[in-house]
Amino acid sequence: MLDSFRRLSKSKIGTGILVLVLLLILGSFAMGDINSIKGANFGLGSTTLAKAGDEEVSDRDITEAMDRALNQLRQQNPAATYADLAPQFNQIIDSIIQARSLSAFARDNGFVLSQRLVGAAIAQIPATRGLDGKFSDASYRQFLGQQRLTDEGLRRVLGQQIIQQMFLAPAAANARLTVGLAAPYASMLLEEREGELAIIPVSAFTAGLAPTDAQLSAYYATSKARYTVPEQRSLRIARFGQAQAVATPPSAQEIATYYTAHQADYGASETRVLSQAVVADAAAANALAGRARTSPFAAAAQPAGLSNADVSVGPQTLAQFTELAGAKVASAVFNATAKPGAIVGPIKSDLGYHIVRIESIKASAGKSLAAATPEIIAKLSVDKRKDALSDLVDRIQTEIEDGGSFADVIARNKLAVVETPLITEQGKQLGNPAFTLPPELGGALKSGFELTANDKPVVETLPADAGFALVSVGQTVASAPAPLAQIRARVAADWTTQQGLARAKLAAEAIAAKVAGGQSFAQAIAAAGVKLPPASPIHARRAQLQQAPPQILPPLKMLFSLAQGRSRMVAMPDANAFAVIRAVKVIPGNALNQPALIAQVQGQFQEGASQELADQFLKAVQAKVGVVRNEGAIAATRQRLVNPGAAAQ
Repeated sequence: MLDSFRRLSKSKIGTGILVLVLLLILGSFAMGDINSIKGANFGLGSTTLAKAGDEEVSDRDITEAMDRALNQLRQQNPAATYADLAPQFNQIIDSIIQARSLSAFARDNGFVLSQRLVGAAIAQIPATRGLDGKFSDASYRQFLGQQRLTDEGLRRVLGQQIIQQMFLAPAAANARLTVGLAAPYASMLLEEREGELAIIPVSAFTAGLAPTDAQLSAYYATSKARYTVPEQRSLRIARFGQAQAVATPPSAQEIATYYTAHQADYGASETRVLSQAVVADAAAANALAGRARTSPFAAAAQPAGLSNADVSVGPQTLAQFTELAGAKVASAVFNATAKPGAIVGPIKSDLGYHIVRIESIKASAGKSLAAATPEIIAKLSVDKRKDALSDLVDRIQTEIEDGGSFADVIARNKLAVVETPLITEQGKQLGNPAFTLPPELGGALKSGFELTANDKPVVETLPADAGFALVSVGQTVASAPAPLAQIRARVAADWTTQQGLARAKLAAEAIAAKVAGGQSFAQAIAAAGVKLPPASPIHARRAQLQQAPPQILPPLKMLFSLAQGRSRMVAMPDANAFAVIRAVKVIPGNALNQPALIAQVQGQFQEGASQELADQFLKAVQAKVGVVRNEGAIAATRQRLVNPGAAAQ
């Protein structure tokens, strides 16, 4: 949340002004329930959702804000609807109420916002500038349309943002925790603990365990879910592609027709290497053209603020330059009388005044039909094979839709079939880890497991132009627990582990209790009845918890949660052991001689301090101006915008 506040307090007014951003920034300071200002409607109209001082929030305000938010969302998700904004509805309305509260507070306290300041903010928006880099009324109107704003609406939003910066930034920016408050927290990081640690491995309690048939059967009966084998299917897959699609060679007529239609590729052509400068006014254009006739073009364009990279256009055909500069300019530049070295222009277009230098001209005589025929045959052959494959796919689809079975379709179209062994939905063969389904058949695998027994075969498009696959289901084996006889060794190992785990836990609890009662670790471990590793000393600093490896983190965390002299048991990761920890000594930390650490803690607390100050300031502002919410009207607006279907019911 601090990021939002920092952006608020440091951003340049008007940079990328988007109403959604403003609302979200304001929303980051949303308050919790304030019962004192949420009471009855106090005579608010049906279209007035809330009132902050004498500032009203109307149904239209929320609708326009939601429209703009939806417009922003659709830039990432074109299919987005108001329903996708439902989670942000409360945040948006709260942020608007807070903005109106600040406006009312400013006015009540004699703060008058200069419209010149708002105008300057508008001029700083990049999208409001023309080609000359200056404010353009046409660009401004286009920007308003894109953001679904009116001039009045944008000025109001900018005014609220300026007020927000002027009030919230001084109130909450750069909040710092005093050294006196930060020092104890920094000292906690330096706190050290000394203790003893005993590891009780599960493996110490599994030796010699062997379940009887009755024990194994009982364990299997209560644990069948863990031994359930997923559904398995064998899939029948017939791949087909270009090799199965028969295409006729291109005819002489087809070759000639293609040649005629592609004269841009085979006919005579001309390419001109160009340099171009575009300036805003005629006087500058005439001056630049005059310089260009007596000096290098890049040097002539430099006084207009254009670099060599700005003016270098490079090779252009007539069509390419028409798209770049417009038909009028392109026609003049490609005029037969314009020779290499010529300066063309100034010519006025919608972009400004164009001055163009023709650096060189390269003409190509093109290719005759005979010379182009091999290339055209290659291109047409590729297209014909694609068409033939498309026809084959359509034919197979039609045969399936007409009731043709998998066997009928492959026989009629002479397709080769491969049937997989029984595999799972992940493409694995149980009992054969070496089996792998080709990666390109991932879609066929998915389709095969989506089909039911009575479904028609499906045609699946394979990735990377690998062709197509006709998919059907062969054999199906429903999901069920594996028979005990097949997995007896696995079940026996699981039973042994469970028994060892239970015995290790009992032993660890007994050791912890004895140590807590005053016995030494050596005495408590010796009484366990099995050979266990001896306890070892452990020493750590609290700050090390953040970098501790996961396998030793549980006992370390327990060490720092115990009072001196206390002990406790904790399970180790992976359920392979238990640990008994005793805190022997607590050594308090002292950060007073480590100012860098104190400063680090101050910085970490700054985010929360800034947020708290901002929250408290906004609460005070709303309490001062008085806020009334029309909860019924708010609920109706929400229902109309984000859940219109339910409202209709």
